[in-house]
Amino acid sequence: MVLSLSEENRSGPYAGYEVIPLRVTWRHYINYSYLIIDRATGQAAVVDPAWEPETILAELDRQGAVLTSILLTHAHHDHVNLVGDLCSRFTGLAVYMMGRECDFYGFSAPGLHRLEDEDTLWIGATPVRCYLTPGHSAGGACYLLPDSLFSGDTIFIEGCGMCAGAGSDPDQLYHSVKRMQRLVPDDVRVYPGHSYGARPGQTMRYLKENNIYFQIESQEHFVRFRMRKNQTNLLSFK
Repeated sequence: MVLSLSEENRSGPYAGYEVIPLRVTWRHYINYSYLIIDRATGQAAVVDPAWEPETILAELDRQGAVLTSILLTHAHHDHVNLVGDLCSRFTGLAVYMMGRECDFYGFSAPGLHRLEDEDTLWIGATPVRCYLTPGHSAGGACYLLPDSLFSGDTIFIEGCGMCAGAGSDPDQLYHSVKRMQRLVPDDVRVYPGHSYGARPGQTMRYLKENNIYFQIESQEHFVRFRMRKNQTNLLSFK
């Protein structure tokens, strides 16, 4: 499903690129993939392509954009399951993931570029700053563009990622969340991998005021709250 955003929820004042959220589903999974289209060149990247290849392809065709890269926030299946399909359809795609994530989970793909913390890549004329944000997974990434942050499962509008699988670490997640909270300007819009109610594209200012994990300063308190027992509706994606 392609979500229509009002102009203020697209790319903000930078206006050198457009963000198109794609709500994609399979069984009980609901993910958000995103197209980033550089206006100067028509080049496009897809963030965490999942579940519905035809949705992605149809929107690329509608926009007249050329897919040149895939940005992966982490290696969990619900964020990478279309990588092979897209690489088979498009020649020369660049696939980006943090090297630490690749190593821990054994991820590989044609055209794979292993990222390090604070690397910069480009979508046409649009710069993308890459930040290592482990915690939900061993080597997760957040991608910061002018006016937009793609946060995968590190930061949601409403909270932060689970720490239940191999490679997860709530202490590292605390540092990753607090790092992004400090680094990302208030007017940047945040686009996570899932929604639990609030629409993707809220500002960092909104998160600082409403995301409960942003309110917790103590690492011990953060970890204890993140790992509390009897949590419910963990897969109640909106």
